[in-house]
Amino acid sequence: MDIRKIKKLIELITESDVEEIEIKDGEESIRISRRNQSPPQVIQEPAIQAKTLSPAITSSLEPSPIPDKHSINSPMVGTFYRAASPESAPFVEVGQNVKEGDVVCIIEAMKMMNQIEADKSGVIESINIADGEPVEFDQPLFTIA
Repeated sequence: MDIRKIKKLIELITESDVEEIEIKDGEESIRISRRNQSPPQVIQEPAIQAKTLSPAITSSLEPSPIPDKHSINSPMVGTFYRAASPESAPFVEVGQNVKEGDVVCIIEAMKMMNQIEADKSGVIESINIADGEPVEFDQPLFTIA
């Protein structure tokens, strides 16, 4: 399923009185629930080696909302990755020009790698999440000027 469709479903559920919806499309299925009746489960992830962050990334880890800037937000809960693999170069760097539709990162959710695309053209001004860190739904990932 397309990430944009899932995000739209979440928005529709949030705006309505519906508490749960399940949709099946061939072999794919998605279930969205507003309220969780069971206690949260703790999922043990393998430890990720600590990496030294460049000053540009370190300074951008503290989110600062700036009204004239555009933010690329996480469409899901998962783990943020700047590159396709540990050996690969990051998709984007601070100061890099991006076009709408360019892949800027990957978010791993439920063992699936989801490519996140820029929803606006511009220059990457800040990267708000460190590589390998968990992200929440709608959390700012990048700031575009």
